[in-house]
Amino acid sequence: MKRRTFLKTSALTAGAFYIGSSRVYAAHEDIRVAVIGVHGKGKSAIRDAFRTKGARLVTICDADTEVLAKRAKEIEEDYGVKVQQVQDYRRVLDDPNIDAITITTPNHWHALMAIQGCQASKDVYCEKPVCHNIWEGRRIIEAQQKYNRIVQSGLQNRSDDGLREAFPYILEGNLGKIQMVRGLCYKNRKGIGKRNTPLIPDKSVDYDLWLGPAKDEPIYRDHLHYDWHWSWNTGNGDIGNQGPHEFDIMRWILGDPGHPSEVVSFGGRFAWNDAGQTPNMQLASLSWGDIPVLFEVRDLHINPKTPTPSSYKGHRIGVIITCEGGEFRGGRGGGSIYDENNKKIKTWKGDAGFDHYPNFIRAVKSRDPSSLRCPIETGYKSSVLPHMCNISYRAGQEVGKKRVESFTKKDDTLLETYERFNKHLGDWNVDFKSEKWTMGRKLRFDANKEKFRGKNELAKVANAMIKDNYRSKFSVPAIV
Repeated sequence: MKRRTFLKTSALTAGAFYIGSSRVYAAHEDIRVAVIGVHGKGKSAIRDAFRTKGARLVTICDADTEVLAKRAKEIEEDYGVKVQQVQDYRRVLDDPNIDAITITTPNHWHALMAIQGCQASKDVYCEKPVCHNIWEGRRIIEAQQKYNRIVQSGLQNRSDDGLREAFPYILEGNLGKIQMVRGLCYKNRKGIGKRNTPLIPDKSVDYDLWLGPAKDEPIYRDHLHYDWHWSWNTGNGDIGNQGPHEFDIMRWILGDPGHPSEVVSFGGRFAWNDAGQTPNMQLASLSWGDIPVLFEVRDLHINPKTPTPSSYKGHRIGVIITCEGGEFRGGRGGGSIYDENNKKIKTWKGDAGFDHYPNFIRAVKSRDPSSLRCPIETGYKSSVLPHMCNISYRAGQEVGKKRVESFTKKDDTLLETYERFNKHLGDWNVDFKSEKWTMGRKLRFDANKEKFRGKNELAKVANAMIKDNYRSKFSVPAIV
């Protein structure tokens, strides 16, 4: 097939890649791996492939040829191996000498690549969030089931040996009932600049491929790579970047429930006059019943003169699980239990999920999806949570401090968290006359239909955001 014909067919034909085989591997055979997207997270994906017994990295792929060449050089220097460099991911999917793909692209590409990977009879390791919106994540699950593929979500905490020991201890009731769960994402971010004219991508970038399903709209930030996280068109903010890891831990300790019934989120993009759209300070409340579940995002460091992230009870990234008989504080790398006097009484040291990628490779060889630590449906349900929070936020409106205070006064925990947020913003000298909070709307979710409840205008606005408006030639298919 000529390249032009191949590209057209690959992009437009649902199921075009499907070969329909689930190969049985001999014990001595390596799983031939391609990593797609090697600028940021792809670097660790490359390391994972080289350190994992039974995996052999054969191809790297990126829309930016400069990044490709740099990674290929590093691989040759570090491992003494020459790998194939491919700019167009569709060539990877068409290659019969590749068994599995690792997707470490920007978020807006995750679902379509995962679906097409399944259609191409590739097994898939997909980084978080596994989808850019709620609707498309369900399509990945359908593709995995239809084409009988092994699909692992890149939520590595599920393989952290410390958490795998600690959580059964808590769930067995050793600390009594769980009273509250809080997720933390305290970072040390900076503004991303604000250009007067749209950014022109480097010539090394195939921008059409980089955009893929996303809308072609002008970019006013200074850099194309990484800062896509802070545009709704391609990213999901830190609640959808770091957040899926902590949301997954929170679901885990709650017994892996389905979707929550309610969500509300508020915050803002404070202190930075930049081109970013997503909040740098965000608080979300979710409901699965009578256990309060909160999530905090703070991208502002302590104050303008102290470039160190804030912390809560000594933690910046992780979860706080408050129980009747103690409190677990931790996350990736394990955690500890503290008593009511803040005395540490028990600790589990973890390994940061070192076995997560090897777990995927073993499942590929055995053809046993039940052996996966974080199969696609688990990753999807944990990825839905930040999307729900962001939809609540985006459906909201700008308000003054008094409106937020009035809302948070209804709940002591929410009020305490808001007051800490407010103090933090005060340390940044935020002027609330010119900078407003965005007060999100409380939304009710139908877990069976995977849509927001109601027939009013608010429900229509919210449900319009459960799916992106894709560019036609890179559209996520409704029927996989």
